[in-house]
Order: sequence, then C-alpha cells, then structure tokens
Amino acid sequence: MLNDRSKSLLQYHLMVLIFGFSSVLGALISLSAIPLVIYRMGLASIGLAFYFILYKPQYFYLSRKMWGKVFIGGIIIAIHWVTFFYAIKIAGVSLTLSMMATGAFITSIIEPLLTNRKILLYEILFGGLTAIGVGLIFNAEFEQFEAILIALFSAFLSALFTILNNQMVKKVIPITLSFYQLLVGALVGIIYVFFFGEYAFNDFQLNEYDWIFILILSWFCTSYAFNISIKVMKHLSAFTIMMIINLEPIYGILISLAIWNEREYMSLTFYIGLLIVLGSILLNGLYKNKKEGSKKQT
Repeated sequence: MLNDRSKSLLQYHLMVLIFGFSSVLGALISLSAIPLVIYRMGLASIGLAFYFILYKPQYFYLSRKMWGKVFIGGIIIAIHWVTFFYAIKIAGVSLTLSMMATGAFITSIIEPLLTNRKILLYEILFGGLTAIGVGLIFNAEFEQFEAILIALFSAFLSALFTILNNQMVKKVIPITLSFYQLLVGALVGIIYVFFFGEYAFNDFQLNEYDWIFILILSWFCTSYAFNISIKVMKHLSAFTIMMIINLEPIYGILISLAIWNEREYMSLTFYIGLLIVLGSILLNGLYKNKKEGSKKQT
C-alpha cells in the first residue's frame, strides 16, 4: 500500500507529463503569449466555477486573510505562463524547457531565504546537476540571450510560485486556491490588455484548430492538472516538486517526437543528459526517504 508521499509523487509525475504536453500545445496555438494565457486562465477558472456551482458550492469560500497571498500567487503564475509561452514562441520548446530546468537550483537558494530554513547543500548539488543534464539534452543555443533571460525569469517565477503555494495549501482547499489564482491571473491579464496593451481584436481570434487546443490546454492541462499539482504539495517539499518538474523537458521532447518526429534530438547527448536528470531525481528521492526513515527511528 502506497503512503501519501508515494501517491503524491506518482500523481505529480503524471501532472508534469501533462505540463510537458502544455508546452507543445503552446507551440501549436497561433496566439501570442498574453492572449494565450488569458484564454488559458479564463476558461480554466470558468470550468472550475461550473464544477463548484453544480457539485461543491462551498469551495467558493476563501478566508479574507488569504486574499492577499492568493492575489500575489495569481499574478506570479500569470506572468510565469506569459514569459514561458513567449520564450517558446521566440526560441522554441527545447531552449525554453532547458532553461526551466534551473527551477530546482533556484528553489534551493531562494526557499531558505523566504522560509527561514537553512540552505541544504544536497539540494544545491542535485538541482545543479539536473540543470546541467537538461542543458545537455537540448544543446541549448546560448547565443539567444533574450530568450534565455526570459526563460530563466520564468523559471524563477515558477520556483517562487511553488514555494508560496507550498505554504498556502496547508491553509486553503487546493481546488479553491487553484480557482482564485486562475481567476486573478485572467482578470489581471484582461486589465493589462485593456489599459496598457497594444492589442487588437484580431490578436484574440482563434484559428481552425486553436479552439480544440485551447480547451485541452485550459480544462485538462490547467483546471485538472493545476489543481492536482497544488493538492500534492501537502505531502511534497518545494524542492522535490521542482526536481520532478525537471522531467518536463524530457516528456516534452518525447511528445514532440510523436507529433513532429524530431529525431535529430535523439543523440548521444540526449541520453547522457537524460541519465543525469533521472539520476539526480532518483538520488534526491532516495536521500529524502533515507532522512525520513532516520527521523522515524529516532
């Protein structure tokens, strides 16, 4: 029988597979980054609202003292997705995801600063190794300086969001947290476009297959996956979550292989990087389990 942590690990691996599919959908959808994120978060929050109305009206309740943090979280995830999809649009899936792999390393540095815990050297070691592994997988084109900075900023926001939600999920029902953060992100995006953005009606028009991709991205890859990814935070540390997220580039490239048949990526470098990433994640898991076992024995 699997314990809560083991179940959460399996669930989160499935969610990261779905997130890997999200990056491919982002490349397929014709919209630019900000309209894409507004559609994604808006439709996802509407989907959750209908679920609440039909089955769980009590899930609309959110304590007043949590509103500030939820609002900040919604803005952070919205900007993360905008920078993520923008980097994909200008540099492609491979470079963007290779930079996103620095998330675990970034988490190992900023989490102790935000939560007042000591820096753990093994987290820096495993996080750094994983970033190296993913960099090898994609042979990232580091001459694309702008795209690299944007993707690195997106990775920083992802780490910050994970740390913030890792604390809030202990006080708020996960699906409620998901709904309000998605709603806040969508509303902030709409306000930005209305008052500051230089967008025309055509920028929000969807092409023939965009509606299908958008609905899959919004309801399956966001409403469902986003909620589950927050729910499992009750049993996983922020660093472990970011380590598993480092599998997203591998899942993304495998899905790209199936869709676009991009076999040029399947080189010796790919397998070396894959082994480094999987090895880092495995060692992190083993070390964590060993530490938990030692605590139970004492």
